Amino acid sequence: MKLVEINIHEIYRLVYLLIKTVFILHVATASVERAFSTMTYVKNKLRNSIGDQFLNDCLVTYIERDVFSKISNDDILNHFQNMKTRREL
Repeated sequence: MKLVEINIHEIYRLVYLLIKTVFILHVATASVERAFSTMTYVKNKLRNSIGDQFLNDCLVTYIERDVFSKISNDDILNHFQNMKTRREL
């Protein structure tokens, strides 16, 4: 930005803050809209009564699906099979 190059952003702090807020607002709004559209995709009529934690887990796996696609199903199965049981008999 020209304000930073000339070092005027220190004199006009509020103007600089306003400009930064305007630039950040567009990115933040797009991220929130993307999250809500994902939520409507994940939470359909069949899964309308799911709890918050399960919904959060579903949203994370859907939003970060490119990361989860690199993990093989066998690795996931082995991870859960090697976990200790929580129930005591």
